[in-house]
Amino acid sequence: DMLRRQGDFFIVLLSNAPCLRSMSTHALKNHSKTVKTPRRPYEKERLDAEMKLIGEYGLKNKREVWRVRYTLAKARKRARTLLTLEEKDPKRIFEGTALLRRLHRLGVLDEAKNKLDYVLSLNMQDFLERRLQTIVYKKGMALSVHHARVLIRQRHIRVGRQVVNVPSFMVRMDSQPHIDFSTTSPFGGAGPGRNKRKRMKAKKEAEATAAGGGAEAEEED
Repeated sequence: DMLRRQGDFFIVLLSNAPCLRSMSTHALKNHSKTVKTPRRPYEKERLDAEMKLIGEYGLKNKREVWRVRYTLAKARKRARTLLTLEEKDPKRIFEGTALLRRLHRLGVLDEAKNKLDYVLSLNMQDFLERRLQTIVYKKGMALSVHHARVLIRQRHIRVGRQVVNVPSFMVRMDSQPHIDFSTTSPFGGAGPGRNKRKRMKAKKEAEATAAGGGAEAEEED
């Protein structure tokens, strides 16, 4: 009886294995915050400023503004916390250097600004200027900032060898010179796109039909 009960237990356990696997995978997901909604949802000055940023940088919605604001707030909070420590404190030296190096690499902070005080003077525009969408427009690869977003979403843009279709991708300083049209894009020297191929095919078929109709009319004459 004991062996039979153990066998039944293992059969049930094996039958529930996919559920257990999905539970373990779900438990390992990163649930950290990426956005913080404003405390006062109907503050006129903030709403006007957000709409201005959305128009200037071609953002999709307010959530993209809030995401950048949250990233800026985290960086400034970290700098404020480290500034409360002694100048020669090992934690301030180690973590402060890492924070500055990360901001320098992203191009958010100028290389000459090597103090934590400069982190407190950062604003949202410093982060928005480093988005792939903004850089593609400023490099003259797109007619407008909204056109830049369309090009990125339609996989026309690559950073190095990697095609990037995320407009909010933060471009590092060492990656900026390698932004170009993808090798499969018509803008990058590849063949014509899907719509142009369809138009060319329709044009050829129309010309062939017209030529066939003319030959038949000559034969009848």
